[in-house]
Amino acid sequence: MKLRKSIVFLVTVFVGAGFLGLVHNLAVAQEAYPSRPVQVIVPFPPGGVADLVARPLAAAMEKILKQPVVVANRGGAGGAVGMQAAAVSKPDGYTLMVALSSISVIPEVDKIFGRPQTYKMEDFAPIALLTSDPTILVIKKEAPWKNVAEFVEDAKRRPNEIKYASSGVYGTMHVAMEMFAHAAGIKLRHIPTAGGGPALTALLGGHVESLSGGPNVSIPHIKAGTLRVLAGWGGKRLQALPDAPTLKELGYEDVEFYIWSGLFAPRATPPAVIKILREATRQAVSVPEFKSAMEKMETPISYMDADEFKKFWDKDAQRLATAVRQIGKVE
Repeated sequence: MKLRKSIVFLVTVFVGAGFLGLVHNLAVAQEAYPSRPVQVIVPFPPGGVADLVARPLAAAMEKILKQPVVVANRGGAGGAVGMQAAAVSKPDGYTLMVALSSISVIPEVDKIFGRPQTYKMEDFAPIALLTSDPTILVIKKEAPWKNVAEFVEDAKRRPNEIKYASSGVYGTMHVAMEMFAHAAGIKLRHIPTAGGGPALTALLGGHVESLSGGPNVSIPHIKAGTLRVLAGWGGKRLQALPDAPTLKELGYEDVEFYIWSGLFAPRATPPAVIKILREATRQAVSVPEFKSAMEKMETPISYMDADEFKKFWDKDAQRLATAVRQIGKVE
C-alpha cells in the first residue's frame, strides 16, 4: 500500500511538473517579443536633436516590429529625469531610449558633487548609434559679430555679459560651449533651459545671443536668414556649411565635440530581445522615410551596431569626463 501511494505521488509530481512546463512554454510563446506597443523615451522636450531623430526612427521601427512604437518626451535636469526613468524601467524590451552624448556626462557630474548617481552608464545596453554631428556656434542675424575673433574680443571686453542658451547644466550644449570658452579664455553667461528645442527658441526670441547646438535644428533657420553660423566644433567643415570654419582651424585646440544620438535599452533586457531590436534598428535606418527625414535635417546617418557603438561610446565618454572635470562644480 505504501509503495502504491509513493508511486502515485511520484506520478502526480512528474505530471504536474510537465503540465507547469507546458504552461510556461505556452506563456513564453504567447509573449513572443514584441506582442504590445513599445515606448521610446526621449529625455528632452520636443524639438531637439534626440526628438527629431527618435520620431522618424519610431515610425520606421513600427513597420518592422509590427507593433506601435510611441515616443514619450520626459525632459528635465539636462536629460537626467528621462534617463533615470529609462534606467529603472522594466528590462523587457518595451521601454527604450534615444539619448545624446550627455548620457555620459551626468554620471560624472554626480561624482563631482559627491552625490548618489542618478544612473550609471552600465545601466544601459547600447543597441545602435544613429547619428553624429559636430555642434555649431550660431548667433542671431542681427548680432554684431561677423566671426569668432570678434565674438571672443567682445566677450573679453564684457565678461559674463554675452548670454548663451543650453539644454541644461552639463548638457551637451553647455559642455561644448564651456570647452570653447575655456580654450578662448573668455567668460560667457550660461542660460540653461529644459532642452535643445527651448534653447533654440530662446535664441530666436532674442533672450540670448548665442548657442552651441546640433546643426540639424539650426540649419533651417540659417537658410531662412534668421540665424548665422560662426564656427563648428568638428574635425572638419560640415558639408552643409562649407563656409563655416572649425574652431580647430581658428587655433582652438582640444575643443572637438559631437552631438550623437543612440538607441539604448535597460541593461538586463534579455539577449534575444536585444538581438531583435538590433536587427530592427539596422533595417529602420535604411527605411526611405527615415533616410528622407535625416536628409531634410541635413544630419548624416552614422549607424553603428551594438558592439562598434559600445567602443565609440566608451572613448567618447572618457573625453567628456575630462571636459566635465575641467568645468568643475556649477551651482
